[in-house]
Amino acid sequence: MISIIIPIYNQAEHLDNCLASIKKQTYDKSEIIVVDDGSTDDIKIVINKYQRVFGFKISYFEQENRRASAARNRGAKIAKGEYLIFCDADIILEPNMLELMLKTLRENSSASFCYSSFLWGRKKFILWPYDAKKLKQLPYINTASLIRREHFPGFDEKLKRFQDWDLWLTMAEAGHHGVWLNQFLYKVNTGGAQTMSHWLPSSAYKFLPFLPAVKRYNLAKAIIIKKHNL
Repeated sequence: MISIIIPIYNQAEHLDNCLASIKKQTYDKSEIIVVDDGSTDDIKIVINKYQRVFGFKISYFEQENRRASAARNRGAKIAKGEYLIFCDADIILEPNMLELMLKTLRENSSASFCYSSFLWGRKKFILWPYDAKKLKQLPYINTASLIRREHFPGFDEKLKRFQDWDLWLTMAEAGHHGVWLNQFLYKVNTGGAQTMSHWLPSSAYKFLPFLPAVKRYNLAKAIIIKKHNL
């Protein structure tokens, strides 16, 4: 079984679209765990709607605002599946995403997780086969990847950024690697409510170092570099 873990903070509109895409999945042996990280919007209305749709397959938990990593870890502790996927509420899954990722992992028994290319709004993020050296240089793998539960070490809740990069580096240091699925299997909805993740064009980091977002990025990157001796 696949446990789909959705951390959420004030994203009711996005959650509706995300759950609608999960409903269309061709693989249905799954459970959905929504962990509300202290939201103040109408998330419960969306949850009530999909509890009628999914029934026992969806569960909802609330906590005080402790950020996405704490919400993801709580969901992982509750999960019953052999496989985990952390799906932020702003993600819209292609109907065959879970089926293809699971098939790929089963065909690659030495791999600990499966990741794919994706869309960020209209921008295409075309990834590449797993490369441990390149992973040390940049965070190219998104959290929306299917992970073997027994190899999942948990997210570092002390980190405010790059929690996904830290996760993949930690797994690599434990001898675990991923397998790339060369398809666009999901889209990150960049409009509307705030999202769990943010993106700036690469040129901003090179030519606009004075921007607050770039300063925060560089500070967070320095923390990862120090933690993993990169």
